[in-house]
Amino acid sequence: MSGKQLGFSDYELATAKKQTKREKFLGEMEAVVPWQAFIALIEPNYPKASTKGGRPPYPMATMLRTHLLQQWYSLSAPAMEEALIEVPTMRRFAGIELISDRIPDETTILTFRHLLEKHELGEQIFETVKAHLSARGMTMRQGTIVDATLIAAPSSTKNKEGKRDPEMHQTKKGNQWYFGMKVHAGMDKDSGLIHSVVVTAANVHDLTSAAELLHGDEEVVYADAGYQGIAKRPEMTGKTTEFRVAMRPGKRTALPDTPEGRLQDLIETAKAHIRSKVEHPFRVIKQQFGFQKTRLRGLAKNRSKINVLAALLNLFQARRQLLVTV
Repeated sequence: MSGKQLGFSDYELATAKKQTKREKFLGEMEAVVPWQAFIALIEPNYPKASTKGGRPPYPMATMLRTHLLQQWYSLSAPAMEEALIEVPTMRRFAGIELISDRIPDETTILTFRHLLEKHELGEQIFETVKAHLSARGMTMRQGTIVDATLIAAPSSTKNKEGKRDPEMHQTKKGNQWYFGMKVHAGMDKDSGLIHSVVVTAANVHDLTSAAELLHGDEEVVYADAGYQGIAKRPEMTGKTTEFRVAMRPGKRTALPDTPEGRLQDLIETAKAHIRSKVEHPFRVIKQQFGFQKTRLRGLAKNRSKINVLAALLNLFQARRQLLVTV
């Protein structure tokens, strides 16, 4: 046997078969994530090795990669630790190659998440990705689609505090009540990339955060009927932006069967066609990344998570263009 200990990968190569969906996805993410820029953001706040001995901190790159795996696969800290032990593809992506390498435990994984939250690095990661995409010609400046989606939170009181998260609230959508938070997003109408995110309790009206979702240079804004009255908001005073907001369903149903009524209905269909682009990013976050219900208590922790998810979503959405440039 050679002096270097055999790694996990050496054993796996012998039984390697065709590339799995996970391998393909992680291979693409390996190529499109701006690793050096992320590391430069985190490094000033990452613990250094002690001069007095003791166990050195895990390599920052491994912890960053582990954190991103958590977001892509919606894993808790204990589940992420188990996945690193059980799933070879994830170990390789995290940079854990040798059998002698330590695998981060759930406490270490949790501590890294707290580090990002404490220093608001989730928000900085989102801004870094936007700058990264802009530098590669993917600007988000012409038109914006604004929308919001509900994310459920545990309504159980069987926890340490003995009560529901006080920062989450319930709201009614249709005939159903939801408890949790709301993710508001401003998206580029052409690319579907997110340029702004705001996190609030579920009972906050969509209009309240609307101004924060605009970057200021858009010529036109598309929104669903929940944003009726957006142009009259005080924060919109002086703006030359054109607001194309959907007609309320009841009003649209009552449109007369006349040339004018049919034209108005066609206009509403055209607005809906453009606005429908907003559904794809939300679908990726909820279905592909699995973020349908939050485990985290409080809006600050969830704000950090949503910013990281928005950054990863943009990289995923733009991966084909990015893969051509790498």
